Amino acid sequence: MTNVLVIKAHPLNSNFSRTLKVLDAFLSSYHDTHPTDNVTVKDLYQMNFPEIDAEMMGAWNDLRAGKQFESLTPSQREKINTFNTSVQEFIDADKVIIANPLWNMSIPTKLKSWIDSINAAGKTFKYNPDGTASPLAPGKHILHIQAAGGKYDGKDFGTQYIQMMMNYLGASTTEKISVEGMDHFPDQAQTIVNEAVEEAKQAATKF
Repeated sequence: MTNVLVIKAHPLNSNFSRTLKVLDAFLSSYHDTHPTDNVTVKDLYQMNFPEIDAEMMGAWNDLRAGKQFESLTPSQREKINTFNTSVQEFIDADKVIIANPLWNMSIPTKLKSWIDSINAAGKTFKYNPDGTASPLAPGKHILHIQAAGGKYDGKDFGTQYIQMMMNYLGASTTEKISVEGMDHFPDQAQTIVNEAVEEAKQAATKF
C-alpha cells in the first residue's frame, strides 16, 4: 500500500483559501484514481503544531544529559512527541503533498516548524565524515501547492526553500502547482484559480 502524507499549512479553509481549494480538487481526484492508497492529512493550524522554543531546546539538552523522558514537563513531552510522530510520518510516506500560501515572500511559520521536525539527524539524514550529509529516507515523490497574490515563476523564497529542503532529504521528484497573480491581475483571479484546479485534477491522476 502506498502511504501519502498531506501537509496543510493554512489557518483558513477552502472557502477562503485558494491554496486549499486547489488542494481539495487534487485530493478528490487522487482518491478517485488511487482508491487503495493510505492518505494521512496533517492540518498544522488545527493541531497548533509547536515550534522549536526554549522549552523544547531545554528538553533536548536534558535528554542528552541522561534525564528520563518521563521527568520532563507535560508540555515538553507533548511537544517532543509531536515532533517524533511527525518525523515518523514523513519516514513512512511514499508521497508527500505540501500546501501553503506565500506570505511576505516566504512560507507560514507552522510549515517551517514542520520542516524543522522532519529534519532529524540520525532519522532522515546523517552527517558524513567529510562534512556532507546523506538522506536516510530517500525516494519520496513531493508535490508542492502554493498560492500567491503576485507572480514569481518559482523565484520566490517559499518555492525555493521547499525544493531545497526536499532535495536535501532525498526526494526523487518535486513537482509544483502554482496559483499566482490573483492580486496583480484581479480581473483574471477566478480564471487563474480555475485553471489551477484543473491542473491539480489532472496531476492527481499521475502522481
